[in-house]
Amino acid sequence: MLADGGEAIADLAVLRDQAGEFGSVASTPTAWRLLADTDERALASLRSARAQAREVAWLQAAEHREGIPAVRAAGRVLPGLILDLDATLVTCHSEKEQAAPTYKGGFGFHPLLCFLANTGEALSGRLRPGNAGANTAADHMTVLDQALAQIHDAHRHGTDILVRTDSAGSAKALLAHVRDVRKRGIRAFFSVGYAITEPIRRAIRAMPDRLWHPALDQDGTLRDGAEVAELTGMVDLEGYPTGTRIIVRRERPHPGAQLSLFDQDEGLRHQVFLTDTPYSGGGSAQFLEVRHRGHATVEDHIRCGKTTGFGRFPSRSFGVNASWLELSLAAIDLLAWTRVLLLDGELATAEPKKLRLLLHVAARLTRGGRRLRLRISATWPWRHELATAFHRLAALPRPAG
Repeated sequence: MLADGGEAIADLAVLRDQAGEFGSVASTPTAWRLLADTDERALASLRSARAQAREVAWLQAAEHREGIPAVRAAGRVLPGLILDLDATLVTCHSEKEQAAPTYKGGFGFHPLLCFLANTGEALSGRLRPGNAGANTAADHMTVLDQALAQIHDAHRHGTDILVRTDSAGSAKALLAHVRDVRKRGIRAFFSVGYAITEPIRRAIRAMPDRLWHPALDQDGTLRDGAEVAELTGMVDLEGYPTGTRIIVRRERPHPGAQLSLFDQDEGLRHQVFLTDTPYSGGGSAQFLEVRHRGHATVEDHIRCGKTTGFGRFPSRSFGVNASWLELSLAAIDLLAWTRVLLLDGELATAEPKKLRLLLHVAARLTRGGRRLRLRISATWPWRHELATAFHRLAALPRPAG
């Protein structure tokens, strides 16, 4: 129901009214009681089930398709998995438990989420009051650990994992935690935004023009009006993990850009980030900057996620809403696996709104010759893609047991 765009528990009626397709569906009061009785132990079981389902989906993708899609930056394939952490504000229009005023003057919740950039899967999330700090290291560490637990052993211990955040994730404790997970055999690295402080401003002004290099776009071409420089060694990074580098991009601001007083004085917009990716292996400042800029795609994942469950929380109870968030993450995964396992071309990257147009098809279920048939209208534009998706679904290998 959530994957289909439902916004309230009562929206289960859409499935309940189609018993031929969905079988027996819980009544609205039964669904409410289920969510109300869900505690942290039950949520942990749900997370475990999601991790097991994810392992099956990834194995199916590896066997029948090209596996988990790779992320690209500057025209190059990024090895491994990319985890994007970001928080968002969800407005509440009534009093709800732990809803609170937000830093933007609104009222509601401030969940923190982690998405897999490779596929758009929602690995983990934590519901928080609206006044929760954007840069709370403990919350970031919890969400990161839950995200890593969603990745099965073959990928968690056998591939590089890059953790990206905006400047809210630049706390020393979080970066030390990313470094510490390497002790568990997880090859984790970080790329996080960093606030422009007075020492940063002095370093930028002291940087000779000859050390600024043209910035790149995602396709590898030069980015018009943008330059990159490395400030490592010019700024004190005491307390940060050994090998931390600091890189800055400056560019002509686009119309409507929000500029600090420093940016207004310089006539350029500046963005700074930290990373522990070494120079060896292609870790140039230009490449690392465009790789970090790809973190912006998490905004698209959050926007789509808000149409897949967590755009509004249905209950006055914080516990019910926390369960709703966890179910929303599962719904986002279902759509992601549909794209990866069953679809090609533009539909393989389609957002939920378009996928729902694909799935809401005028069709008839008929029975004959001991078989059940789905007859799709001949005028439906994606009838062939939908039929192909059904055939692929039927051909997927079943998990053992």
